[in-house]
Amino acid sequence: MKCTPAAIPGVLILEPDVHRDGRGYFVETFQSARYADLGIDRPFVQDNQSRSVRGTLRGLHLQIRHPQDKLVRVITGEVFDVAVDVRRGSPTFGQWVGVTLSGENFRQVYVPVGFAHGFCVTSDEAIVEYKCTDVYDREAEIGLSWNEPAFGIDWPTSAPILSARDQGHLSLEQMLDRLPAYAR
Repeated sequence: MKCTPAAIPGVLILEPDVHRDGRGYFVETFQSARYADLGIDRPFVQDNQSRSVRGTLRGLHLQIRHPQDKLVRVITGEVFDVAVDVRRGSPTFGQWVGVTLSGENFRQVYVPVGFAHGFCVTSDEAIVEYKCTDVYDREAEIGLSWNEPAFGIDWPTSAPILSARDQGHLSLEQMLDRLPAYAR
């Protein structure tokens, strides 16, 4: 497996070994000891899967109580996946990393606690799966506007398909006091 640290410390881009032959392929998508060797050592307790059509943008989300590390991958299709450092006081606060994940490249992205996460579907449809280190808690989830000017995310669409909830996310300025603090 190839592991590449992203431009923001803590975010990792993982490329598992893919074994192909005339029948198709085999890939190990997670093995706790191997991932722990890379620093991903918190136990995953919940797996989530979504199916979305082209132009759908989900995000930017994070949980305040029950914060979650996420290990994200695409089963079919392609997405532009984004992690934004929203830890108040972090030297990389407001910076983002974008990675293309697809069912063809098998790439994964590890998004640690303190980062807002989102993705935009760039294929006709995509099935995204991600592991979380804590359970989903709707009351603990917050969101930031997908087009927050302070982040300047270069999304692959200017008119995404958004859920009603994602349409109502607030600006960074409005959410600043609710964001997690940077722990050195």
